[in-house]
Amino acid sequence: MTRHRHSTRGPAILTALAMAALAAGGGTAYADDDIETLTARQISEKAREALLGATSVHITSKGDLGRPGAPDELDLTLDRAGNCAGSVSMGESGSVEVIKRGTTVWLKPDAAFWKNHVPGAGEAAEAIVGDRYVRGSTQDSMLKGMAEVCDLDTFVNRLTGAPESDVVLTKGKKTEINDVDAIPLTGERSGRTITLYVATEGKPYPVRLVVKGAGAAEATVDFSAYDTPVPAGTPPADESIDLSTLMG
Repeated sequence: MTRHRHSTRGPAILTALAMAALAAGGGTAYADDDIETLTARQISEKAREALLGATSVHITSKGDLGRPGAPDELDLTLDRAGNCAGSVSMGESGSVEVIKRGTTVWLKPDAAFWKNHVPGAGEAAEAIVGDRYVRGSTQDSMLKGMAEVCDLDTFVNRLTGAPESDVVLTKGKKTEINDVDAIPLTGERSGRTITLYVATEGKPYPVRLVVKGAGAAEATVDFSAYDTPVPAGTPPADESIDLSTLMG
């Protein structure tokens, strides 16, 4: 079978989420004050520190992130060891279930994904794979991007790596996000309005990110289940097919 590029557009996911660099700061430490009494910049720094200390997180996103190839929906739990489990959807272009443990990746695309992302051979590949997963290594060029998508360290570095001290942040009124009280911090960056909601009780984790771009472009990213392990289950051998076998 002819070898085609098979990708979940991983870098696009991280690039879009990296718009949340509001949480980057100068590394100043603050005492455990009532977070509501702090300035927007101080709260963003606390959120950055909390995110840097997390061992895992569950991320869900919906909407238009304004970048070609970015997913319409993402539901992924990932950790610092590079493990992940969840799904990625690109609307009519298809969706794929994702599991990664160590350097092994399992993908289960739907029919629309095969058709749109394996042009000319999607139907044949789907017929061979059936209801099984495609299994491969992150050393394979077609799966290498998954190592980046599933690594919490990479995600956090993209999110907090460059100080954004020139971004003016505005602190809003406390609101409830997914049953969590949170303070919204809003700023403008690259023509987009970005609002980061930070938990006011317990660790000041980011709980929601809203990105609004030109026109109707808008996306919401939710963060939850911090420090909850990524599900350890992987498909048994008879429920997957090796990528090298599939590609012949």
